[in-house]
Amino acid sequence: MAHQELDLKPGQSIELLKELHILTRDGKMNQDSRRKLKQVYHLYHFIEPLLKDLNENSAQINLVDHGAGKSYLGFIIYDLFFKSLNKPNKVFGIEFREELVKKSKELADKLKFPNMDFLHLTVADSITTKKLPESVEIVTALHACDTATDDAIHFALAKKAKHIVLVPCCQAEVATHLRQNKAKMLANPMSELFRQPIHTREFGSHLTNVLRTLELTAAGYDVTVTELVGFEHSMKNELIVATKHNNPDKNHQVRQAKERLQALLTEFRLEDLNNRFQN
Repeated sequence: MAHQELDLKPGQSIELLKELHILTRDGKMNQDSRRKLKQVYHLYHFIEPLLKDLNENSAQINLVDHGAGKSYLGFIIYDLFFKSLNKPNKVFGIEFREELVKKSKELADKLKFPNMDFLHLTVADSITTKKLPESVEIVTALHACDTATDDAIHFALAKKAKHIVLVPCCQAEVATHLRQNKAKMLANPMSELFRQPIHTREFGSHLTNVLRTLELTAAGYDVTVTELVGFEHSMKNELIVATKHNNPDKNHQVRQAKERLQALLTEFRLEDLNNRFQN
């Protein structure tokens, strides 16, 4: 069947799509797999321009995908972008479940994707490991649970990444602190934002992503936040893309973000989380 009939991109690995269960073993595509492929392309649509920027301006691209799981994203990016380049680029998948790391290594060998590596680490441990390069150009973290997204941000800042792509997952830490401090805030009308338990959870999640956005802005990144429509049927569908700007004309923006970040932490009695959101 022609690539056009399958909606595949030129040069795309049929074997990879079979391994990812986007195509059936006989190379066919049903309605469900067509939907999955559309979701993959939608996500790649946001990442490809960042990779092209790096390819034009960097001697080498090191991409680190945190909370990689089965390394679905890493394999797709490697297949669609990296495998056709002649640079010494590298795609790393960071995953704490050892059996998934083992399977990803086996698949990379099977597909002959030599510049992929998979490390059995927590996101937090990846910040200090010697198994990763000192310089990382792009960091991704899709649905890295709880504080793993924050650890991925800290990793990206430590590695001075040019681009950061995040689809945050559940994060209970802020909601827990809001719940603990609720009684102390009852005199403050702002407490109505999270008086009800379901609002505590949802507002905590929203506030977490606002704090992350301010943290990245305060670190000198241009940040855009949008909805990752079509990636999956989930309320956790927020896409955060950050690009380092190194623009002195935006110093006022950096200062304002730092001030507002601290003001929000103080307003909601989250000072205990200073180290989480301020670097």
